[in-house]
Amino acid sequence: MVGSLSHRIVLLCAALAGLIVILAGALLTVTVQMHNDLGWLDHSSRVLRTANHALGSLRVAESGQRGFTLTHNPDFARAVGPALAAARRDSAELVTLTTDNGEQNERARQLQVLVNGRADTLEATANLARRGAFDQARQATAAGRGLELMQLVDAKVNDLLLDERALAGDRMAAVEQLLRVTRWLVILGTPLTLLMLALVARSLILRIRRPVGAMLAVMGDLGAGQRHARISGEMGSREFERLASGYNAMADELQRAVANQAEAAENLRAANAALSHNADTLRERGEVIEILGGMAHRMQAARTDDELAAIIRVFVPRVLPQIPGALFVHNNSRNLLVPTATWGGLESEQTGFAPEECWALRRGQSHYVDEPGSDIVCPHVGAGADHYHCEPLLAGGEVIGVLYLKGTIGTENRFRLAVLSENIASALVNHRLQRGLREQTIRDPLTGLFNRRYLEETLALEMARASRSGAPLTVVMCDIDHFKRFNDEFGHDAGDQVLQTVAAELRRRFRDGDVVCRFGGEEFVVIAPATDANVLSARVEEVRQAISLLTVRQGERALGSVTMSFGLATWAPGMDREGIALLKAADAALYAAKRDGRNRLVIDPQALAA
Repeated sequence: MVGSLSHRIVLLCAALAGLIVILAGALLTVTVQMHNDLGWLDHSSRVLRTANHALGSLRVAESGQRGFTLTHNPDFARAVGPALAAARRDSAELVTLTTDNGEQNERARQLQVLVNGRADTLEATANLARRGAFDQARQATAAGRGLELMQLVDAKVNDLLLDERALAGDRMAAVEQLLRVTRWLVILGTPLTLLMLALVARSLILRIRRPVGAMLAVMGDLGAGQRHARISGEMGSREFERLASGYNAMADELQRAVANQAEAAENLRAANAALSHNADTLRERGEVIEILGGMAHRMQAARTDDELAAIIRVFVPRVLPQIPGALFVHNNSRNLLVPTATWGGLESEQTGFAPEECWALRRGQSHYVDEPGSDIVCPHVGAGADHYHCEPLLAGGEVIGVLYLKGTIGTENRFRLAVLSENIASALVNHRLQRGLREQTIRDPLTGLFNRRYLEETLALEMARASRSGAPLTVVMCDIDHFKRFNDEFGHDAGDQVLQTVAAELRRRFRDGDVVCRFGGEEFVVIAPATDANVLSARVEEVRQAISLLTVRQGERALGSVTMSFGLATWAPGMDREGIALLKAADAALYAAKRDGRNRLVIDPQALAA
């Protein structure tokens, strides 16, 4: 320590004469001056460290503000406030530290103004981003005012650091000069004094060389890129201990600044990666929406259930690739979910299942099993299912259907499934409405049979089909005998009841492939494809007899029995394609049945000849 070295010198001077005292006084003066110079050297170190810390804090705040503005991640914003406070505090401390140097103090005051100005701009931009005004924050950042302030701060800090390093160099040179004076005093003393002072000088040199060597070695390691290099061990003096401590603190600050810069760069890289991932996700979702748009357009244009099923089978595997599944549509009359379309090799029972057998329909939300035992298995799936997904299709609280998928739906596929379900549910509702409207346009509202418009369309279609295939086509025209009697005796409501009863019997007696229509008034027409008059006459006779056995009732009132007359005609190649001649032939046969006494069937002679 310096104190023990001085004590040795005092002992030597006391033993020696006045020269030793003078020499000791000189050495003491030199030591005091050296102590002062070392103190100023430490002061310069504090100024350098504080200036660097202020600049580093300002850069950390700037990096956090830019990261928050670009990524909207609040984690970036948390570093802005503390860093700005540290920058303001360090700039104020610089003003205090440089009060001994007017020129440096003026620079410190100017630096404080610049730091506070840059801190105010960063704080204002960060506040805009915290309020959600990210566009304004980016515009404020792009305006360039912050860059100009940072350039001024950098320039002012560099000027201050250059002058402070020059002062530190002068002070170190003064210390070295004092060391040389001390050395000469020792050399020019008496031989004994020289010997004693040589021992003292040797001890002093060793005490200085070791910590200085250690410091130079650490500085060399730091310059070589070893940022973790620090001064350790005993320095031999308070001054060197403080110098080593100050150096270690400065190195720590430098390491933290580099780490913060690296962290900021990593955060920016992560933000860029996140933005790139989001862009890819948006692109994929855009492609899915485009596919769904094409599917929606086609489903809106579908006219039959088979067309709708074909569209589902083509587009759903494109939206949810490699996931087999099936679409079940609710049949209101049977209260069953019946399979409409399957894809991906999945096979489904054609009988369907009741709505209560699906937990998705019970709960009105998605129901899935990711692994065995993770949730309740729907009865319609079967107890052995270990991973599947049921998505309910609802509209206005009404069950439309359910989308069954055999597999696990990942996070990204959940978006696809949600949009897909909405499109399919909307298409099913639209398809149901279109079918209902079509039924209204082709059905007779009183009897529920097909109307004359549908008759004309179907007859033209069946005649074209018969002309191509050569298959027979027979038309039955019939009407209720003495129908006017019911209207006259019982009223028009009774007549409507007779029409409804007869229509129901006709619909029940004829086969599914036959088209039963109300031609108008009490007249009905039946189109029987692939059947000639001779074969059809037996069935018509059964229908005639069944109707003659009916007793029509209106509430508690019996309206009496009903009979019908029938005329049959078969299409021939020479007839027109619109069916006018065929209907006329059937009507002529009906007229003959009426003329011959009613309640009978007559076959067109041309059909008999064929």
